[in-house]
Amino acid sequence: MQNMDKSSIAAFNKDVLSNKGYLYTTNDRLSSKIANRRLTDVVLECVDLKNRRVLDIGCGDGTYTFELLDRAAPLSMTGVDAAAEAVALATNKRGGRNLDFITCGADKLPFAPDSFDIAHMRGLLHHLGNPIEVLREALRVAPEIIIVEPNGYNPVLKLIERFSSYHVAHLEKSYAPSTLHGWIKSMGAGISVRRYAGLVPFFCPEVLAKTLKLIEPLVEITPLARSLACAVHVIVAKRN
Repeated sequence: MQNMDKSSIAAFNKDVLSNKGYLYTTNDRLSSKIANRRLTDVVLECVDLKNRRVLDIGCGDGTYTFELLDRAAPLSMTGVDAAAEAVALATNKRGGRNLDFITCGADKLPFAPDSFDIAHMRGLLHHLGNPIEVLREALRVAPEIIIVEPNGYNPVLKLIERFSSYHVAHLEKSYAPSTLHGWIKSMGAGISVRRYAGLVPFFCPEVLAKTLKLIEPLVEITPLARSLACAVHVIVAKRN
């Protein structure tokens, strides 16, 4: 079983061929830059990757993989993705960086158990038809995982997933954080970090992006507001 529907893989490959990268990572909108930066920041706030063997599952065009490598100084970095065009682009863009990219499905990783210290999954599970199998596979190859997923409690996000042609084409379906927590616990893993983060949409006017960024810190620490308004939910889990 493939970890991602063939039509979704085709959509991502088309993105690369059309945009020379994913729309979320290659456009020049200030809002996208702000949103992406916050997601990378929150990952590095939640886990220390320095001198660790890191696997980036669902690495896409390599943008986030490069950010983590450059900012966190891991011992090694490997990116995997089912979209061959994205992996080819990431490989071409890596320059002199010491990392590898591999084309493969996330539900059948070509690595032995505990080949890595931590597995990173950013914006992956909501594209998949079999997220539970992918989580199980991630916990097989690494004793610790960090997950960054769209916040399934956010009502605006649910509307976008239903009516945006881009989101429909990429088969996006965000999960409630409680659902993700349940899946992880059912695998015998413990959750050490739960965070809501981000308020700026990827595609919005510059004035709105700047305004939302100003109030983002307050929203992230306000219980009800963060669960309904924040863009993503972040989970760090470890095998027991």
